Amino acid sequence: MGRGHPEAPGRLKAIEQGLDVVGIADRLDRREAPEAPLDAIKRVHDEFYVDELLAIAPTTGRVPIDGDTVLTPHTLAAARHAAGAGIAAVDAVLAGDAANAFCAVRPPGHHAEYARAMGFCFFNNIAIAAAHALAVGGLERVAILDFDVHHGNGTEDVFRHEPRVLFCSSYQNPLFPFTNDESVPGRLIKTPLRAGVGGSVFRRAVERDWLPALDEARPQLILVSAGFDAHRADPLADLNLEAEDFQWVTERITEAADRYCDGRIVSLLEGGYALDALAASAAVHVQTLLRAGER
Repeated sequence: MGRGHPEAPGRLKAIEQGLDVVGIADRLDRREAPEAPLDAIKRVHDEFYVDELLAIAPTTGRVPIDGDTVLTPHTLAAARHAAGAGIAAVDAVLAGDAANAFCAVRPPGHHAEYARAMGFCFFNNIAIAAAHALAVGGLERVAILDFDVHHGNGTEDVFRHEPRVLFCSSYQNPLFPFTNDESVPGRLIKTPLRAGVGGSVFRRAVERDWLPALDEARPQLILVSAGFDAHRADPLADLNLEAEDFQWVTERITEAADRYCDGRIVSLLEGGYALDALAASAAVHVQTLLRAGER
């Protein structure tokens, strides 16, 4: 999106380095992401919105969407592959071809609303994956858990009135996208956190808000918006989590998945912009998923 932009290719290189550091890079079944078909994208996005993005995508130069979000000649191809990763991961997990999956994708997706790109996001990858699980996978109940430091406003916008989807989101507030904090019991669980709080507050909030909601929903698949920008080193926010906190929440997620959906988890990368912190946090997240899949 331009020189100095935090949503940069180095993020995925950092994750690769983190996997090497914890010694699991060679133990993963790696797959290239296919391109999501437009009909899958249009399950969660307005048809006119999708067609308009395709129409304004440049062949050279850049087209600004907002102050932080820019289309380049390659943006929508990358976004379609990011969405396709979630679809392919859902298919693999539901077929029993993989115990769980982590999708290292760019651009992120959870800020993309039904008819609006924003916050570095164009297509809502996690929502597209969830809608595919419902429409094609034949599921009746899915849960989306979002621990990115920014609220997943796009995911809420897509599924606000969908009773088959439980959406739980922890986030710093006030902070972009400046959401309201109103929850809807049994369907939309918001966990706002004040600037400056650390892992102990985050852990108690997850235990208080998310775990009872999962007990009630009993999802057949858990999807994770895995943003690592709540780390204390991240430049775009002010929470104080450590890599160990992301390991802890991933352990709670895998335990819930073991109880309700045969361990089936699909996790997609969202934020995380301090490269060393992203590398360490994503590595323990994937390592925890790998251990769960080998149980």
